[in-house]
Amino acid sequence: MSNINVLQLRSAGVSLVLDCSGPALPSVLHWGADLGELSDSALVEFRRGAGAVQTGNGLNDDLPVSVVPEYSAGWFGLPGLTGHRDGRDFSAAFRLENGTRDGNVVSVAAVDPVAQLKLALTIELTDSGLVKAKADLTNTGGSAYTVDGLVLALPVPTEATELLDLTGRHIGERHPQRHAFTQGAHLRDNRRGRTGADATLLLIAGTRGFGFGFGEVWGLHTAWSGNHRSYAERGMSGYAVIGGGELLLPGEGRLEPQGSYSTPWIYGSYGVGLDQLSARFHEYLRARPTHPSTDRPVVLNTWEAVYFDLDLTKLTALADAAAEVGAERFVLDDGWFRGRRNDRAGLGDWYVDEGIWPKGLHPLVDHVTGLGLQFGLWVEPEMVNPDSDLAREHPDWILATGNRTPPTARYQQGLNLGIPAAYDYILERLDALLNEYDISYLKWDHNRDFVDGGNQLTGAAGIHEQTLAVYRLLDELKRRHPGLEIESCSSGGARVDLAVLERTDRVWGSDSNDALERQKIQRYTQLLLPPELIGCHVGPPRAHTTGRTQTLAFRAATALFGHFGIEWDISAASAEERAQLAGWVALHKELRPLLHTGRVVRADRGPEDVLLHGVVAQDGSRAVYSAVQLTQSVTSDVGRVRLPGLEPQRTYRVSKMATPGPEPRHPATWWVDGGQVELNGAALAAVGIQVPAQWPESAILLDVRAID
Repeated sequence: MSNINVLQLRSAGVSLVLDCSGPALPSVLHWGADLGELSDSALVEFRRGAGAVQTGNGLNDDLPVSVVPEYSAGWFGLPGLTGHRDGRDFSAAFRLENGTRDGNVVSVAAVDPVAQLKLALTIELTDSGLVKAKADLTNTGGSAYTVDGLVLALPVPTEATELLDLTGRHIGERHPQRHAFTQGAHLRDNRRGRTGADATLLLIAGTRGFGFGFGEVWGLHTAWSGNHRSYAERGMSGYAVIGGGELLLPGEGRLEPQGSYSTPWIYGSYGVGLDQLSARFHEYLRARPTHPSTDRPVVLNTWEAVYFDLDLTKLTALADAAAEVGAERFVLDDGWFRGRRNDRAGLGDWYVDEGIWPKGLHPLVDHVTGLGLQFGLWVEPEMVNPDSDLAREHPDWILATGNRTPPTARYQQGLNLGIPAAYDYILERLDALLNEYDISYLKWDHNRDFVDGGNQLTGAAGIHEQTLAVYRLLDELKRRHPGLEIESCSSGGARVDLAVLERTDRVWGSDSNDALERQKIQRYTQLLLPPELIGCHVGPPRAHTTGRTQTLAFRAATALFGHFGIEWDISAASAEERAQLAGWVALHKELRPLLHTGRVVRADRGPEDVLLHGVVAQDGSRAVYSAVQLTQSVTSDVGRVRLPGLEPQRTYRVSKMATPGPEPRHPATWWVDGGQVELNGAALAAVGIQVPAQWPESAILLDVRAID
């Protein structure tokens, strides 16, 4: 029996009340708004008052749904643990042995003596108000036990009647979808071997009609970079949960005697409005010891500038132009290694191509660093082209099963890093490059989903081991090369999760640099991640993913609200364009202390064709907003935009921010000839200010400063 009973954890306006009194697994009696400090006797009464009343022919004993829901306790939804011992012990019934509390961290141990299993649970309420939970399962029996699945779940109240999750595709990630939270399960399974371009970063349940600034919301994130599951389920008993965990392929969870399996962390966030839910994640990430602590360098990435045309003269000219406009990091993208003249060959042969670089990368690296820029390099260590020396020498290192080759994607296959020799080869090659060259940054790509992801040597499924091997590889490179930064790029935004971000320093939001698409992609990627962790680049005038042509002002204003970069052949741009771009770089450097530390806010209401978002300083003293004209307005009067997130009683001066380049002509408004508006935060949030009609795909930046 546990030596702890009903517990209340409190932090940042959130209360989590846990029933750890046993004999059943811990259950959550409340997760939501802060309840104030409750006495021990009040918590006992809270437990008495939290039980459901059964009607009809329900179970005589009403058992609450635990953090690991159990079929044996009468939960008819997805069990937390599914597994068996060669067909036996298919239903676990855990009983608490002991429990401890250390501040806002609760640890409990439970056993099922019949199934011969031991379960350890860790539940934490972080300083920012996030719930973190994970489980460790150990097979204490004398024969193998197979875990088919182990998920954790958090309850949501009956008034959470709507669901919001995200979907998408390559160059179109993070599109929201909403629907009713009805009886049954809403299941988001991912078997792509990576987080996925269509993955939901957050699965959110909320009160009817919730938005960014209103309505109670409860969201869950599954922190795992391989196959995973997120789900919401409402049962006939009245209980509803949101949960998640790893999605194991057959056999990946087989535990030999004394073997153990650990789930990924799940993260839960409660808030009044999506912005508050989101802010808890941002605050948590920024408080990590591993969070980037220096100003995020302005990046020039070479991909959309030169593609595979890697000519030293061209690249040094591009580096000169990068330095001219104020870039601080130069990243050499694909094409630098042996046999890589296009995307059909060379992956896996991580040696500098002597045919292109007779002196190695030294002339380029020395030129770049001589300009005062950091040097970065693109790699894709988890992949291999069939047309490569590596694949010809080690065909058994390809992730595959069934004596067949998986269908190719982008002319490549997965490299099985679960094979020790393959792992050692990749580690040696990357380590050698980092030792030879002054490389401060790796753009780490992962350009295909895995199909038939198995180990040819054993015939077993291999995605679980592959994911763990990638984590080990990232950790080891960081250990050997302190200060190295790594970007998680996965054909754009297909590996965005908190587990990979424990080991990397930013994600690439999308392979699309189309600013109109990026406005939507960044809006919802920022539900989970703060702006400084999301790579956002100014692409060329004509977007190569959509064919749209957009002004430099719109492209730069979009990239401004992230980790700013450039992906465009600016060595061929006009002097006027480079001067304008240099102005935007300077503006970003001026604003990034605010943009990369402040609270992200988004307006719910306003003109139909205008997207309003911004960043407010933590002390409320300043804010920057962007009013984005997506399409042509139906009416000539666009209407007011509301500015959320300011302190209601403080007075603010609102002015149009001066931006580089030609000033577009607008109809007469309050800001013509340097005009300003002074209003308190309550008025700016409730009523807002008038903005002019803009051309489609344009943005106006508003500078808001407290004056009291």
